Amino acid sequence: MDYDVIIVGGGVVGCAIARELSRYRLNLLLLDKEHDVARGASGRNSGVVHSGVQVPPGSLKAKLNIAGSKQFPKLCRELGVPWRRVGKLIVAQHKSELAKLTQMLGTGKKSGIADLKLLDKPQLKQLEPHINGIAALYSQGEAIFSPYMLNIALAENAKQNGVHIKLNTRVVGIKRLENKFKLATDNGSYTSRYVVNSAGVWADKLAQMAGITGYRIYPCRGEYRVLDKACAKMINSMVYPVPVAGYGGLGIHLTPTIDGNILIGPSAEYVKGREDYRTTGPVLNKLYREALQLLPAIDRRDFIAAYAGIRSKLCRPGSSRFTDFMICEEPKLKGFINLVGIESPGLSAAPAIAKHVGKLIAKGLKLAPNPDFNPRRKVETRLDNLSGELVCRCEQVTRREVLAAINNPLGASSLSAIKYRCRAGMGRCQGGYCLPRIVDMLRETSNEEITFHGPGSHMFIGATKELLKCS
Repeated sequence: MDYDVIIVGGGVVGCAIARELSRYRLNLLLLDKEHDVARGASGRNSGVVHSGVQVPPGSLKAKLNIAGSKQFPKLCRELGVPWRRVGKLIVAQHKSELAKLTQMLGTGKKSGIADLKLLDKPQLKQLEPHINGIAALYSQGEAIFSPYMLNIALAENAKQNGVHIKLNTRVVGIKRLENKFKLATDNGSYTSRYVVNSAGVWADKLAQMAGITGYRIYPCRGEYRVLDKACAKMINSMVYPVPVAGYGGLGIHLTPTIDGNILIGPSAEYVKGREDYRTTGPVLNKLYREALQLLPAIDRRDFIAAYAGIRSKLCRPGSSRFTDFMICEEPKLKGFINLVGIESPGLSAAPAIAKHVGKLIAKGLKLAPNPDFNPRRKVETRLDNLSGELVCRCEQVTRREVLAAINNPLGASSLSAIKYRCRAGMGRCQGGYCLPRIVDMLRETSNEEITFHGPGSHMFIGATKELLKCS
């Protein structure tokens, strides 16, 4: 159980680091406390590749954002993850906001973002006929993709290239030995020369286990509403409001998804719980009201689902102070690399963050190339899978696709793990039709308890469970 590097955290950044390091002859381990990867912020966001226009020039956040976004087309091709450039509009609705658009244009130009331009009202209407606004800043290079599919693909490709991945494994203690670290978990102990703390909203707590007390994360919840695919043609680009200082995010925006839905959100609310993923009536109503200001054509009947994510913020509630990514090898604890406060645009920056961490590790470990490294993940095309029994009518998912999701390389077999891999249950009826069919398939392929999202979330108990056994 001795490794060169242990990465703690199975979000998109942790899995990108694992994949990047698998290019070299290293003994690598990735640990995550959840039953699957992408269970935190990496699977609960807008799925946007940001250009960096809203990040202060010269910051580490800006540098990694811009470098990472440039790597996305190649990365997504290698991993078989759908990706599409749609552009982003930051829309002014009042004359008082026009100066902010000009300021943001200047910020983007300073950062080296070339494809930016200001649009007047007729130009805005030509691009987005249904959007209300008097002007906009247009960033043509921004793209959309499936964030959880990228996270899963990074993990699968890392494992394909030799990375050991242990899920359902929570770190409970870190001890510095003479020339390595010992990590105690609820699933055994492991040692390594390097530890990479990519624990997201728990990064400050993990650092404290190692004796590093200078960080504090302030959890900030963002709620989203999901529109039916029937609304897909209402917008062509991402549509953002002019950001408000101290809000805690980029404002409630409209984002087309790679799968055809439109997302409304996120809100920004500081909360005590680091995994408080509730969606609330008042906030969901607020999302609707604010979205109507930009897109009057939407109707309450168009909503099919809601979800929430938690941002890992380093600034206190109410503060408008900019906080940069904290990525460093701790000077007083050689071999311990902290990544703290990796909130938006952490997803866009993930490929560049991985290379940045690789350079930090190269200062202490000799990185010999792995001759067997394969950057490509084998993915069956959707067309090949569309013959056979339909299990999910809304998303047109076949039995073959569900079986592939059940038998995934990471061994994650909960209902949510299956949903995230093949989208069964994500459509208009939210699993009303496909859920019993997927349950039957799980019973056919495994004797394990059927859970919604891993241990402690049993789908059937008591008389219902006994009835299921007899059927």
